[in-house]
Amino acid sequence: MHQQNHIAIIGSGFSGLAAACVLAKAGHKVTVLEKNDQPGGRARVWQKDGFTFDMGPSWYWMPDVFENFFNLFGKTTADFYALKRLDPGYRVYFGKDEIVTIPASITELQALFEKLEPGAGDALTEFLKQAEYKYKVGMGEYVFLPSHSITEYFTFNLIKKSLGIQLLGSMRRHVRKFFKNAKLVKILEFPVLFLGATPQNTPAMYSMMNYADLVLGTWYPMGGMHQIVKAMVSIANELGVNIQTSTTVTTLQVDGGKITNIVTDKGNLKADYVISGADYEHTDQQLLDGAHRNYSPKYWDTRTMSPSSLLFYVGVNKRLKNIQHHNLFFDEDFEQHAREIYAEPQWPSKPLFYVSCTSATDTTVAPNGCENLFFLIPLAPGLKDNAEMREKYWNIILARFEHITGEIIRDNIVVKRSYAMNDFKADYNSYKGNAYGLANTLKQTAFLKPAMRAKHIKNLLYTGQLTVPGPGVPPALISGQIAAAELEKMIKEVGRKSSYLS
Repeated sequence: MHQQNHIAIIGSGFSGLAAACVLAKAGHKVTVLEKNDQPGGRARVWQKDGFTFDMGPSWYWMPDVFENFFNLFGKTTADFYALKRLDPGYRVYFGKDEIVTIPASITELQALFEKLEPGAGDALTEFLKQAEYKYKVGMGEYVFLPSHSITEYFTFNLIKKSLGIQLLGSMRRHVRKFFKNAKLVKILEFPVLFLGATPQNTPAMYSMMNYADLVLGTWYPMGGMHQIVKAMVSIANELGVNIQTSTTVTTLQVDGGKITNIVTDKGNLKADYVISGADYEHTDQQLLDGAHRNYSPKYWDTRTMSPSSLLFYVGVNKRLKNIQHHNLFFDEDFEQHAREIYAEPQWPSKPLFYVSCTSATDTTVAPNGCENLFFLIPLAPGLKDNAEMREKYWNIILARFEHITGEIIRDNIVVKRSYAMNDFKADYNSYKGNAYGLANTLKQTAFLKPAMRAKHIKNLLYTGQLTVPGPGVPPALISGQIAAAELEKMIKEVGRKSSYLS
């Protein structure tokens, strides 16, 4: 085991916890500083009157990424939580009597595609074959690159594979090469709406998300998504990581090109190295002074951010029959809503929305005879957020939910809480109130994302959804592992220099 260093990690989201666990296992002393009263970042939990709500992520995709992470510590997901594959994976409502339910079985899925568009069953086979290749190359060879510069991609093997994963084509063109039916196109394009860009601006390589969705499947950790956080905290505790909640970092003091002091509302902390898993823009612009920042305010203002969200956590005192665990309401114009997020940012005129009903799968998250509902409207980041707007949009989506599903719930609501831009800023210092980080556009892919290494500080790294590999829970887990590996490289570089000088 090499010499122990003290490493401070700001933020206990998935990337911060992943980095903490990997570095503690390598023998370092690790302190995690978390501003909120519980670990997990956006994957916090809120409990009220017997209801347990996951506050952020609700989709469990790419189970292999979670399994691989726990395997690093000689564990499996089954040591911490029971995983259930959802069948159907989700339901899409295109109107009151226009419902498409996505089965877990590929054979049933092919039959569904064929029914909606003759020839689409065979087209799906080819589409998913290409998506599988992209997933295996993307997740196997690209995703763990630290993306410091374009030169990392200059190997013959990767250049050849870049052509195979269609890094330069658009998702929109790619999907439409295979399918004409409007419903099928929307089903295949929907995952990228949450990656933070319109399908025409998202690289076709992200059809790997369709492989993750339709082949690897949609899962649910019994007890809720927060079970993943609890599992990671359990590993961190076992390895001696010190997690300090309700601790806000206010300044990073730099001297001689190194962070020498971390100022918090609880006092000062000294560490040899710092990894920021907090919002990148906040660390760069608010915690550091001008000379030590990676980027200018203009740089940040011109980034394409992923959407923000208006969320409602709702408990109802009756059971519902007509919805699944995951429900997408695509009964309005997909293009128009996308335009109002990305091209002409404004509150949407006719929003698409998503509803999760975890109690359909898990009876522990709601009192007996009740349902736990989570409503989400994707929004342009940076909009004006107030109570009147929230209530206006609540009434819009509630009316549509009731009309389309036939489930009347307004008089059965016993718990209701809203959450939007102002909350994302207050709780996570989220830039412009974004919910998912930086959009995965071609101009913001790989080495074109904000750099993981600080340019003017020798002992600072960034991790999380605003740097590589990008937004989402599996990428955040991977980002933490990349940051930990980069920090080990930094330590070796310092060791080499000091042995050379001596």
